[in-house]
Amino acid sequence: MTSSEQRSYHGIDIGGTKIELVSWLDAGSDLREVFRERVATPGTDFDEFLAAIAGLVARGDTALGQQAKPAPVGVGLPGVIDSATGRQLSSNIPALNGRIVAAALQGALARTVVIGNDCQCFALSEAQGGAAAGLPSMFGAIIGTGAGGGYCVDGRLQRGFNAIAGEWGHWTVPAPLLAQYGLPVFDCPCGKAGCLERYVSGPGLSKLHAHAGGDGAQPLTIVARANNGDAAAAQALAIHLDLLGHAMASLVLAYDPHAIVLGGGLSKLAHLYQQLPAAMRRHLFRGVQTPPVLPPRFGDAGGARGAALLARQQSE
Repeated sequence: MTSSEQRSYHGIDIGGTKIELVSWLDAGSDLREVFRERVATPGTDFDEFLAAIAGLVARGDTALGQQAKPAPVGVGLPGVIDSATGRQLSSNIPALNGRIVAAALQGALARTVVIGNDCQCFALSEAQGGAAAGLPSMFGAIIGTGAGGGYCVDGRLQRGFNAIAGEWGHWTVPAPLLAQYGLPVFDCPCGKAGCLERYVSGPGLSKLHAHAGGDGAQPLTIVARANNGDAAAAQALAIHLDLLGHAMASLVLAYDPHAIVLGGGLSKLAHLYQQLPAAMRRHLFRGVQTPPVLPPRFGDAGGARGAALLARQQSE
């Protein structure tokens, strides 16, 4: 098979500050990278946003060479899409809010465009060739500026009726846990209150540090202080671990994955891999085993790869 006959895909990872496109050729069991480019995200002008994407894809097409038909585009996008209207909700890119992004991109690019959220793309990348490769099922749990995830079975992303399967960050922290630690009910930008991501994300850990009498330091600073015997930092980490243990135990009860792969900024905290399984067991009934909790293979670099894999999955 010549390169012009090979199936090809573009994967695009969109963030608040950057857009990264990676162009791939289908290598059978995996994808082979051909081209990569990153540009700044036009955050306030939708036409400029579309033009930036179109320029990236055009340059990716050139790198892929002559194709029988335009390469499909997979897009990892932050936020949620309203399943009834197709409009983008709760995005950290103001230009996209209220827009029907999929249709606009499809029109601008004149080809198939498949959109998943960034957490789902992370999960799919780690399920196919990543930390959970070859397992019957896995859950990819992002713990960064927010908290979310994706669920894969046999290497395929399971999206659900509203295409939001895996949004564990918007489960509510149980009232007994809030009471146990004297925690306030934090409002969430999603419109609810008491959502897990307000407590277990990076900013959430900083809030827990302030609650414990600290200064609301950044997560890595909190860990360093705890290691040096700081009581407020140690208390914040203990509360965070218990709340996260509850969340991951709930994932086990809901999805029963064969592994949980952590992503996002807090996936770099080594103590989570050592202590999280025991924290999960405290919230599970007898006879339920905790699955392995694994660090990511691709991490932040997996967003564009997962988006391309989503495009491939959709075309199969």
